[in-house]
Amino acid sequence: HLICRDWPISLTRLAREWLAEDTPNFDPAGVCVGSEEVEAKLLCKTPHTVLAGSPFFTAVFTEVGCTVDWMYQEGAVIDAVTVTAVVRGPARCLLLGERPALNCLSRASGIATRCSQLQLTAKSAGWHGEVAGTRKTTPGFRLVEKYAMLVGGTSMHRQDLSGMVMLKDNHVWASGSITEAVKVARSVCGFSSKIEVECRSTAEGREAASAGADIVMLDNFQPQELHVAARDLKNEFPSLQIEASGGVTPENVASYFSSHVDIISLGCITQGCPVSDFSLKVQKPGEKNK
Repeated sequence: HLICRDWPISLTRLAREWLAEDTPNFDPAGVCVGSEEVEAKLLCKTPHTVLAGSPFFTAVFTEVGCTVDWMYQEGAVIDAVTVTAVVRGPARCLLLGERPALNCLSRASGIATRCSQLQLTAKSAGWHGEVAGTRKTTPGFRLVEKYAMLVGGTSMHRQDLSGMVMLKDNHVWASGSITEAVKVARSVCGFSSKIEVECRSTAEGREAASAGADIVMLDNFQPQELHVAARDLKNEFPSLQIEASGGVTPENVASYFSSHVDIISLGCITQGCPVSDFSLKVQKPGEKNK
């Protein structure tokens, strides 16, 4: 919540965009329910869910004139089936906000849960580095997904292209060489930004480090190849940071852990990540106190 309190304008803008996407004109079904004050219970139906996205959920309902009372704090682990929050407001307004709000909460909680599981795997193995996400996020939904990574305990990696200089294979090919790409990038970003270079071999990693790269990403290495390359580069360039990426999954991530690897990034934190199942149930008269 502390993070999202610094983003009131972003939260409001996103909530309005999601609501406009879902109801661009008129909601005929809303006529059926009217504006009577109702209460709805938010149920978490996925076991061991890490709750994430409550600021976005609340922002959506605030926009339609409803209030939300949370039973759990952000980041809490929730067992199914559990009442997680109570939403109150005019019936038609509550139903306007239902789907956009649930989409945010389900997606964010699914990502946070996966991140928490990855962090537990790293901690159990005694690995010293950082598990990180990527920019492989849903268009228009990056803020939610990057925020969920933080709630789940992993690194966001860079938020966007301006967050850090990352020179991938296409940058290198267009520049002519790793050395030239790093040279030009440094002349633009100066001392205030780190430069990371995607490398496909130890030789490319050595060239990147020699050119002044701060981080070398060893891309699509098999675990054993990764361990040897990372060790050799660290021995030659002790201050160099090593990132492993490509082909890493929750099932095989432990095989990439090494004392010479500082960061392991996984696209599957956001791509193909299961969502957590939440539902919102309006209480019938006489059920509110049950």
